Amino acid sequence: MQEAFLQAFASLGQLRDPDRFGAWLAGIVRNISRAAARQAPPMLLADWPEDLHPASAQGLPSAEDLDRAEAMRAAVAGLPGGQRRAVELYYFADLPAGQIARSPGAAKASLHKARRRLREHITAHRPDLIPAASRRTTMTTVRIAHLEPHFDTQLDGTTAARRILVVLADDPGRRAIGLWLPARHGKALWRILDRPSRGSEPPLPPKRHTPPADPPVREFTPEDLASRLLAAADAAVTGVDIEELGPGVLAAQIGVTGPAGTRQVTVPPGSALTLAAALEVPVRVADALMDRLAVPVTGDDLPGPFANRSLAPPSGPRSGPQNLAFADGLDGWVIGGSSRAEVTGAHWDDYTVAAADGAATVSATVPQPYGDVFLGQSWIAGDYHGATVTLRAEVSAKDVAEAELSLFIATKAEERSREQGGHAASGLQRIHVRRERRDSGKTITGSSDWTRYEVAAHVPADAEHIGFELTLTGPGKVRLRHVELIRAS
Repeated sequence: MQEAFLQAFASLGQLRDPDRFGAWLAGIVRNISRAAARQAPPMLLADWPEDLHPASAQGLPSAEDLDRAEAMRAAVAGLPGGQRRAVELYYFADLPAGQIARSPGAAKASLHKARRRLREHITAHRPDLIPAASRRTTMTTVRIAHLEPHFDTQLDGTTAARRILVVLADDPGRRAIGLWLPARHGKALWRILDRPSRGSEPPLPPKRHTPPADPPVREFTPEDLASRLLAAADAAVTGVDIEELGPGVLAAQIGVTGPAGTRQVTVPPGSALTLAAALEVPVRVADALMDRLAVPVTGDDLPGPFANRSLAPPSGPRSGPQNLAFADGLDGWVIGGSSRAEVTGAHWDDYTVAAADGAATVSATVPQPYGDVFLGQSWIAGDYHGATVTLRAEVSAKDVAEAELSLFIATKAEERSREQGGHAASGLQRIHVRRERRDSGKTITGSSDWTRYEVAAHVPADAEHIGFELTLTGPGKVRLRHVELIRAS
């Protein structure tokens, strides 16, 4: 700005029309800004010498402004490197799309993925920052009509509930939607509804939970605690609303009323449905969500249309990798990812994985697939303690914006943390091999040529599991062949 005003002062005699002084000065500012951007990279958030203060209507930032800015800073910091740089250059350094990637199209693709990740991060970690005006208000009342656990055989030969199918029925509209809850989110609801089996009549509405005055410790449940806390606060739950807060992201709002007024608490759908069943309060689903996901109900078999969509159970070796040459198709391999964990099942088919002729193919089936998908294996680490493991493989890609080959190690302490409710991805020590960056860091969309990758890691004595994955995020297709795992002392 100082340079612009200096040039304007020195060139003031060249101004022919004084009435156009504002436009003339703006042109000087624009030209100097462009020249500076060409000569030196802009200063990014990580290099800024002092805290950035967001704008506020009162002049100085409020506590809410600072909190919101810190939440956004944390969300941006969690983006992949290419997406984070695109956001910083476009939104904070104010560079045009053509100057932050090899082409405006590539920049827009990176920004689109970044905005989706930021939306999902804010929805999951700071839903209180989502403007109330953006939430749907037209709702359909539904009932919890069916609950059915789906069991899988684990690597140790035991069986366990992997997912729990919950069917929510709109009786007047003769339609229903199915939610596939992770077992850890649906077990309490399963217990409350007394574990109905498929083919049985829909369970009767649960009776209002009235805990005894002084229940034994072994009978005390989270529902007991919720009832006591609500009673102590002279508050009540008015209902549960399930809304779509972002692309493919479901959350539930628990309405609570009390002396302080009416509030909404955002929680995962499984927790909200459990509380609704325990306290016998209404459940409502956004009309737009019902219109998109509901199927017609033509008979008494409510779970039928949804149970048939169940994903194949995961498979994998109990010790050591298997079928690395894909001689037996995908036997011994595990297919997963956030697209397969999406709660409605509407995005399970956004990606396809197949194996033939000694190679596996992972590809998107829609132009903008949800989340990601991975093909991988994991096994018990006991035989590899103290050794260095090297993963070698050949990968080809076509029209891919983001693909990744990774080798990971999980220690015993990390496994315990996950079993006790930690984040599924936390604690994994991952060593990543991303697609090579060439041409001054420009994003590579993929080549059909086979490229060899290699990644190594040391296996500590407390390692519990080892594994590797090929992950595809977004559109495109990747292929995998000639997979080798080498153990060195």
